[in-house]
Amino acid sequence: MEKIIDGKAIAEKVRSEVKEQVKSLNALGINPCLAVILVGNDPASAVYVASKTKALQEVGMTDRTFKLAEDTTQQALEDLLDDLNGDDSVHGILVQFPLPAHLDSQRITDKILPQKDVDGFHIQNAGALVCEKDSFIPCTPLGILRLLQETGMETAGKHACIIGRSHFVGRPLSILLSQKPWDCTVTLCHSATKNLSFFTKTADIVIAACGRAGLVTGDMIKTDAVVIDVGINRVPDASKKSGYALKGDVDFESAAKVASAITPVPGGVGPMTIAMLMFNVAKAAGRG
Repeated sequence: MEKIIDGKAIAEKVRSEVKEQVKSLNALGINPCLAVILVGNDPASAVYVASKTKALQEVGMTDRTFKLAEDTTQQALEDLLDDLNGDDSVHGILVQFPLPAHLDSQRITDKILPQKDVDGFHIQNAGALVCEKDSFIPCTPLGILRLLQETGMETAGKHACIIGRSHFVGRPLSILLSQKPWDCTVTLCHSATKNLSFFTKTADIVIAACGRAGLVTGDMIKTDAVVIDVGINRVPDASKKSGYALKGDVDFESAAKVASAITPVPGGVGPMTIAMLMFNVAKAAGRG
């Protein structure tokens, strides 16, 4: 397998597949549409929303973006979601997180109809994932599964060590990898795990999703392991015009010397997350 897992190239492949799905849906009179809601002026969120808008255009989907003020009330946001839930022309709804502190994120998540929850965060979709029923899988875990598939690695019986237990990445991914067809033996590590390297050194697959720049180093990885770096951390860098550089949770230089395959940051998992969002929107539209 290739040493560098090129998330950009694989994401482009996924987008091409979705574009063909969209054409097929268009022929049936269905125009896939995603409603994206951005509350406030968080710069990183604005960048993510712009990337999603661009991706929607590339695959031929309809974009409905709502940019709301920082002081938008809980009721106003829920009223908008009610309107979108009842709009048959909208197939997917995405609320960009994080939300301003005065808003109840869980209430907002659960307000979205499960069949329009293309982020896969609704409790009904989370429960369906655990029970191996058809559901919307969160986009980052879904993208990671596709990356592993593209490496050609045989995962059955392999030990996968995941660092990070968030509801958005680590926890659902640990469940998915333990299920068919992946059939991994999974260790889920987190901030309270003692002697982290004990677990990472025995893993055939190491997935770092903890939000700590450079936490995983080459001496913590077994020779020829596959390493997936989910982290995107802004690290001060005076040589950059922006004043910072993007670094992953893995120290790339040392880990790349040991791993059989590794994702870079940026250009690894990030593009896949947006590509799999397009995949989920097409799936939602196809359900009618």
